[in-house]
Amino acid sequence: MTALWTSDEIVAATGGKLIGASFEVVGVAFDSREIEPGFLFVAMPGTVYDGHQFVAKAIASGAAGVLVSQAVDGPHILVADVPAALTAMAVEARRRMKGTVLGVTGSVGKTSTKEALAAALERFSPHKVHRSVKSYNNHTGVPLSLARMPRDSRYAVLEMGMNNAGEIAALTRLVRPHVALITAIASAHIENLGSMEAIADAKAEIFEGLEPDGVAIIPEDTPHRDRLLKAARRWADRIVTFGSGEADVSALHAVRADNGGSLVTARLVESEVTYTIAQRGDHWVSNSLAVLAAVEAVGADLAVAGLALAEMGGLKGRGERHMLDVDGGQYLLIDESYNANPASMAATLKSLGAERDVKRRIAVLGPMRELGEKAAELHAGLAEAVREAGIDHLILVHADMRPLEDALDGDIIVDRAEGPDDAAELLARIVEPGDAVLVKASNSIGLAKLVERMAGGLATCST
Repeated sequence: MTALWTSDEIVAATGGKLIGASFEVVGVAFDSREIEPGFLFVAMPGTVYDGHQFVAKAIASGAAGVLVSQAVDGPHILVADVPAALTAMAVEARRRMKGTVLGVTGSVGKTSTKEALAAALERFSPHKVHRSVKSYNNHTGVPLSLARMPRDSRYAVLEMGMNNAGEIAALTRLVRPHVALITAIASAHIENLGSMEAIADAKAEIFEGLEPDGVAIIPEDTPHRDRLLKAARRWADRIVTFGSGEADVSALHAVRADNGGSLVTARLVESEVTYTIAQRGDHWVSNSLAVLAAVEAVGADLAVAGLALAEMGGLKGRGERHMLDVDGGQYLLIDESYNANPASMAATLKSLGAERDVKRRIAVLGPMRELGEKAAELHAGLAEAVREAGIDHLILVHADMRPLEDALDGDIIVDRAEGPDDAAELLARIVEPGDAVLVKASNSIGLAKLVERMAGGLATCST
């Protein structure tokens, strides 16, 4: 395998000092559980654990070398500040990569869109597409994703997230995208930012890092479209909108496909394309338009992008579907446990309502975090989406879901649970063959544990 970094290159990038024998690495990680033979282990400091505690474990797992701020046994590069050194590696990785970089942010859909866009480009340029893994999209995740980027990558798709104003501005100046895409504006992080306008402004910071001749891609279907356009004009050479109506990229026709996804005919800036989306829900139509807008912007093949959308499976915690055994048959469990905000809650509830040939629709819902003083109002506001989806039975996890129960006013059967274990026990008692079950909450609630418990380690999963 071609070296990702040599120890000499790391020293040159970071200004560190090599202690011990020189080495080459084929990967980079700051989680010792992710170390594979030939990796560089980055010993990041932390509020609970210090990465230096896990150096021995990393070396035992096959790390070729480590990046540290204190001397350790084994080959290592000694630096004054490990996070700063990782950022320096990110800067050098971006400098030496001569391909096209696409940055993705948004209140909802950014990880799913990032994965779909990477899959579409991978079809066009096999083994030459780099992407952020998981949701590594913050002040440590983005530098790590850049440091992992092979120098011969033709494309890179990098996700950027934030909790506060100014964070994306710093990240995008590291990423320096040729294409910057905003998926949607929603009330996620409103606790920290205070208003939807402030959220839009924070997301629009992604345009500040655009390379010369860069392209900004923004959603048409948001009240903040004009605000995003104004921000984009300062930095972008070209702006493309996606969505409905007069958007540059829009769906001329979108109908439910036989596989439960959607069959779409889209008008793009320079062409039209008809394609199938494997993923269910109207929100995936919007995601797909954003993907195709970006694919067209970089001159890649739209036809093979359509094939990628048709074959894309569900992502863990973001729509992955499992057919699970229960006495007398099977039921469908839809895992949306990774994240939640009002927009994504409404979208996934609508998708559950569209499931065909199901006996009952059951939703296990937990709180949406970072909503601040609007939390009770926004949770109660989910009542309309629950009713419209035809939900037969709700399991509400945590006392913060009480406003939703009150807003439903006895219209739907509701059970309450204190946490994931209680919810799993309730679900196990009520679920029957033919049911469709949606599990959704903010990641901190831990409903992924419920999914794993119901699926018995996911041995019987199906996507």
